[in-house]
Amino acid sequence: MTMKNFARAFALTMTCALALPAFAQEKPVAGEVKEGSLKGKTLTFVSYGGIYQDGQVAALQDFVTKSGVTLLNDGPTEIAKLKAQVDAGNVTWDVVDTADLPPYVHCGTLFQKLDLSKLDVSKIPPGQVGECSVPAMNYGVVLMYKNETYKDNPPKNWVDFFDTEKFPGIRAIDGSGDPTGGLIEQAFKAAGGDPKAMTPEDIEKGIQKLRDLGPDTIYWKTGAESQQLAESGEADMVMMWTGRAMIAVKNGAAYTPVWQDWLVVMDQMTIPVGVKDTDAAYALLNAYLGANAQAILTEKTSYTPINLDAKPKVDDATAAFLTSTPERIAQGYQQNIPFWVKNFDLAAEKWSALLSGN
Repeated sequence: MTMKNFARAFALTMTCALALPAFAQEKPVAGEVKEGSLKGKTLTFVSYGGIYQDGQVAALQDFVTKSGVTLLNDGPTEIAKLKAQVDAGNVTWDVVDTADLPPYVHCGTLFQKLDLSKLDVSKIPPGQVGECSVPAMNYGVVLMYKNETYKDNPPKNWVDFFDTEKFPGIRAIDGSGDPTGGLIEQAFKAAGGDPKAMTPEDIEKGIQKLRDLGPDTIYWKTGAESQQLAESGEADMVMMWTGRAMIAVKNGAAYTPVWQDWLVVMDQMTIPVGVKDTDAAYALLNAYLGANAQAILTEKTSYTPINLDAKPKVDDATAAFLTSTPERIAQGYQQNIPFWVKNFDLAAEKWSALLSGN
């Protein structure tokens, strides 16, 4: 090698070496965005409105200020409306908050398969990142029992919930909408089955276990109704969303949560197929995952943050129902999402029959 070529090679090597730290810094960090990086751009964020979406917008305010983006809001999320946009090739929704199953049902058709090199998902609880989604927040479905009814012999898990001989009393169950896969799995477990080995035929066995609870079972239609059942003491055990359970206890309901096998629930954050600026959508999503953004979300809504480093400032009663501590994560039960996606129509049919008394 001539001295001239050696000098060129040496210069190239040094250039690459000096460039390495710059490339390393390009790896996204949850919550961070470059100053002015989205100036002049507009993004539309879609969610379910009310206090929840207000809290999400508050969580994204630092992102808006630093990036210079104009953030528009729309909603509520409707899969049919999104499908119409995708089919027409005119997608106006950039980041969409959905319920837990749609990103699995429509992965790759309505929702993009995520490029995780553009997101920092390192602080999300294990098992919650999907192929087409990251969690928007966490909450749980928890068994609440009436202290006066069970005293020193309370139920310890969902199997006890289904044992009417050892634990007599009126049960109240979520009948507000679609079937809760995790509850049917727990019912199947109480019937002696293995939820991990469920087949479509086993759905009926789980539904039958719910039927066996008897005619006194209450199927509540709204979260407010579940809260009222606890505050009035009408039901002895109540299947409740953690937010409603927290408020009921704050309001004086003498009930205690059973945390073993609480059912993990999460809204999902997604990027639709066909968005006009995918990189900008990723930037919003990554900012939303930050610890500070998630702390703000929890402070505004009482939902559990999905960044394990988030430290929301909340009162003790709210903190008691957050599900992001190591202990709660270990006690949580995640439904078999692929199974329920594949068998959703069958489950919905049998669930409707149960609610109609058949």
